[in-house]
Amino acid sequence: MPKSPAAPDSGEPSVLLAPAELNPETWQRASSRLLAKMLGEFAYEEIIEPVPQGHGDGYTLRLDDGQNLSFRARRGAYGGWRVVPGSVRCDGAPFSDPLRFLAEARHLLALDGATLGHLVRELSTTLAADCRLDSTALPAARLADLDYASLEGHQTGHPWLVLNKGRLGFSARDAARWAPEARTPARLPWIAVSTGLAAYRGVPGLDTPEHLYAAELDTPVRDAFTAALRDRGHDPAGFLYLPVHPWQWDQVLLPLYAPSIARGEIVPLTADGDLRLPQQSIRTFLNTSRPDRHTVKLPLSVLNTLVWRGLPTERTLAAPAVTSWVHGVRDADPFLRDECGVVLLGEVASVTVEHPHYDRLPEVPYQYRELLGAIWREPLRLPAGERARTLASLLHTDPAGRAFTAELVARSGLPAATWLRHLFAALLPPLLHFLYRYGTVFSPHGENAIVVFDERDVPVRLAIKDFVDDVNVCARPLPELDAMPEEVRAVLLTEEPAFLTQFIHSGLFIGVFRYLAPLCEEQLGVPEAGFWALVRAEILRHQSRFPGLKDRYELFDLLTPRIERLCLNRNRLHLDGYRDRSERPHAAVHGTVRNPLSTL
Repeated sequence: MPKSPAAPDSGEPSVLLAPAELNPETWQRASSRLLAKMLGEFAYEEIIEPVPQGHGDGYTLRLDDGQNLSFRARRGAYGGWRVVPGSVRCDGAPFSDPLRFLAEARHLLALDGATLGHLVRELSTTLAADCRLDSTALPAARLADLDYASLEGHQTGHPWLVLNKGRLGFSARDAARWAPEARTPARLPWIAVSTGLAAYRGVPGLDTPEHLYAAELDTPVRDAFTAALRDRGHDPAGFLYLPVHPWQWDQVLLPLYAPSIARGEIVPLTADGDLRLPQQSIRTFLNTSRPDRHTVKLPLSVLNTLVWRGLPTERTLAAPAVTSWVHGVRDADPFLRDECGVVLLGEVASVTVEHPHYDRLPEVPYQYRELLGAIWREPLRLPAGERARTLASLLHTDPAGRAFTAELVARSGLPAATWLRHLFAALLPPLLHFLYRYGTVFSPHGENAIVVFDERDVPVRLAIKDFVDDVNVCARPLPELDAMPEEVRAVLLTEEPAFLTQFIHSGLFIGVFRYLAPLCEEQLGVPEAGFWALVRAEILRHQSRFPGLKDRYELFDLLTPRIERLCLNRNRLHLDGYRDRSERPHAAVHGTVRNPLSTL
């Protein structure tokens, strides 16, 4: 499998990193594609308002100096735009530079100077990562043979966010080593932290740290950790172990926890010997040496896709309790448990480490309260004959233009519309049932939602992850939520019913299906209107299955004529920019869009 060129040894700073993928052809290809995405997503969020040219698919946009930018695009569901790469012209001349577009449309985009400066940086690093992906891209047929962990390294990032691989804080050398597209397994070092700073939580069966460490660490490794603490005069019973990201240790923990390290409250240890591979979230690592061991999620103080990628202290502490509650809901419901077979990849153990000062200062920027901790998530265990791929992979297109979804449909031997019915029947029923019966939603975007396929590459069921950060519950009293433990209730976000449905609309329908539908029309011959008709039919089929929940279908109305337009790029450009804030940002709301599921 092709890999990005290895970074020179970080101990040799005189050796300059010179990525082979930074060449004119690759840069031009990545730039043209990203400019088309930028125009389409900015138009969707009404950051720009292109003017139609006649009755065809042409549009124009006037830049700050009066030049006319023209391009071809097709409109889609939810008011979406699909701009044709390579069709952009500026006063008739080919135009493919998104950095130049930012500069020449900065007043049109209403950008202040500080935001513009950081945008240029984040856009440039995103393009560099896209070049790395392009230079090692595989045909769809080969991607279809990769396992789950390996396929992650070929994904191109968030389809909606234009600046989706900024990773502000990483150097180019860091990205070449730690980004998912580097596809480089690593051994993670561990540290020991005094229980005066650290706290452990686990689900039943992992309710003590000893149970976790017995499963995650070989006996010689545990013995070495114990010996290292005793050699320093410490009692191992007063410490908890957790892995750390090497970048986080060097850049953040050594300077900000220096007093605790000096007092011996934090003790660096060795690596555990297992190879782990970073996934699309950058901070989550799958164990490739021992796939039966847990996935580990670590804080990483880089700014990427709108937020700093740390682990909030109180949420990390509550993660196992949230998992126990969500698992309990599923296990007590025969439809979810037996018919859907939905896999809930629980966050089953956590170690939370307070910062002695920052965690007592609620007014400081939130990234300083997310510095150190770890969450262990269940690995994906499937029976023989099943395999898993993230939902995001279905949006991938290879260098020859072949969609990954088209490859899977061809392998299944099914008509495209039939394959899509299987996809929607795998994804929607568990999500709808959690919403309608329990007033609970996950965030089923492309990375959280995992499609499980049978041996013929037909979708059969859903696996989903990220509970403590992304599960939201109804703000109105529902009897099904009465038994929720207070520890869980205190940490989960609540939303009114009308907004709770946004997690399915924006996370799944707008964030994934808005891109999948035109791909299916172009490559599978399924008209876009037919695609959405299949989605609507699956929702109605589920509702007819549970007629006793009719009042909930009205309360959580997924078929309303219009919905609020959530905006992710507006958040970066206009709402929050790059300023520090004491709480994590949320998506901006701008106007409404027509719901394609309402009337077809």
